[in-house]
Amino acid sequence: MFTKASTPVRRMFRAATVTVAAVAMLTTATACSNGSSGGDGQIAIISKGYQHQFWKAVNKGAQESATELGRTITFEGPDNETQVEKQVQLLQTALDRNPSAIAIAALDSAAVAPMLQQAKDRGIPVVAFDSGVDSDIPVTTASTDNKAAAAEAAKHMVQLVGGNGEIGVVAHDQTSKTGVDRRDGFVDWIKANAPGIRIVDVQYGGDPSKAADLAATMLQAHPNLVGLYGTNEGAATGIVNAAQRSGRTNLTIIGFDSGAAQIDAIRSGLMAGAITQNPEGIGRETVAAAVKAIKGESLPKAIDTGFYWYDRTNIDDPKVAGSLYR
Repeated sequence: MFTKASTPVRRMFRAATVTVAAVAMLTTATACSNGSSGGDGQIAIISKGYQHQFWKAVNKGAQESATELGRTITFEGPDNETQVEKQVQLLQTALDRNPSAIAIAALDSAAVAPMLQQAKDRGIPVVAFDSGVDSDIPVTTASTDNKAAAAEAAKHMVQLVGGNGEIGVVAHDQTSKTGVDRRDGFVDWIKANAPGIRIVDVQYGGDPSKAADLAATMLQAHPNLVGLYGTNEGAATGIVNAAQRSGRTNLTIIGFDSGAAQIDAIRSGLMAGAITQNPEGIGRETVAAAVKAIKGESLPKAIDTGFYWYDRTNIDDPKVAGSLYR
């Protein structure tokens, strides 16, 4: 049987309630002063895929950085870089886990925009990496300056073909910022600086088999091509395969990224050279930036992770070799 509490007891209860509330407010204030953004403590990293060694190298750098900083990460991506809807699903699933931060290399900026807005509304900091995101929501972007890197590839192409002739481009996609910047950086530099060069075709396919088919068709349609440029590992590898099948050993091929096939092609002379990013560095910088964002620390709008041109003359240079992956 319950009886109504006496006045002294009610006063004691109210006092205890006030004390508990005060402690809760103090705890919350302390958490905020320490820059904690809440969440499950994890950093959810959504990449563009797993089919290239590049993403494995990014993952390696991210895992190393997380271990050094005492953080836990998840690293996920679709099976290939054409699966925009799959990436959107992975991002939504990551959001549902309520991570402390999200890092995203968007296949399609418009497709992920609603989820990034969700993250912002919930106070989850977003870090962009590699391709970045065409949005103001990410607190920073850790990536190669892809336009500058593509311009460097263009400079070498013009030099290698003697400043004259027809050039073709196989870009890995036309929706990600990486795909657009690596295409435009190359094309724009040639248009502005190489009047003797004519870019006769730009096609899109980052998968080696699709890129090979595109390159083969391009070679048939334009028998006077002197050079082909592939904007990622898959595109460049596909171009090499197409050139081998067609017997076009005189074609100047320039790639982007690294991987065993490109390294072997450069050593053998099938490929003139390529631009390499610093994939492990991208992973490390991404996690480091996410940790700072969780703590409420300020970050620059962009973190340039660097790039190198490599060919047979410098492929074993320690500075370059450290950024290559097989």
